[in-house]
Amino acid sequence: MPSRPLDATPMPDLSKKQTPVQKRSIDTVETILSAAALLLGEVGIERLSTNLICARAGLTPPALYRYFPNKYAVLKELGVRMMERMNAAYIAWVKASHPMPAQDTPEQQADRLRQIQEVTNDIARNCLGGVWVLRALRAVPALQQLRLESHNFVAERSFQEIRDHYPHTSDAELRLATRLAVEVMYSATEMVFDEPGLDDNRINREIADMVVRYFAKFAEREAALAAAD
Repeated sequence: MPSRPLDATPMPDLSKKQTPVQKRSIDTVETILSAAALLLGEVGIERLSTNLICARAGLTPPALYRYFPNKYAVLKELGVRMMERMNAAYIAWVKASHPMPAQDTPEQQADRLRQIQEVTNDIARNCLGGVWVLRALRAVPALQQLRLESHNFVAERSFQEIRDHYPHTSDAELRLATRLAVEVMYSATEMVFDEPGLDDNRINREIADMVVRYFAKFAEREAALAAAD
């Protein structure tokens, strides 16, 4: 009998069993999510269980299993809500500053990036489950795809926004640049909560400045090519 690869760990079912429609059902789901969010901060990701959630929510296990097959599906729902809020905030930020002024100074560009970084941090801080959901999206393999989908969504939209600013840069290079920028800015958000003793305002300023300096190489290349023409 062939042995199973070490990395072939079965992935838990993350799909909702039912989508609540009636108010009572909606309230039950919200009670489940609120209980799970509170427990995350008390017992952590590993010790969280459906039994603990039911006890905190005042529900029987069948009531929970009517909507969620396991604790990971509950965590996914909390994660979906956070990522959707972050994505929506990013789109609102893009629209508020569109079209991006090409003549902006690096300081102005960094200030604009700092603003979306602060908004992202506030969402993580105030969302249901908050920081612990942020950590779960990183720590739980079954949930990592949700985080990556959000990052890729923001990176692709960023690529579309700046594509025309760098006509001599290939799509592949520019897409990689936007993806890297999204990743380091999200990592800075995680850093704010993983090390609360640090100055989050300074972290926001520094990461924004780093991203602006990184993209400056593309602007410098465009300027050099324009001068050569």
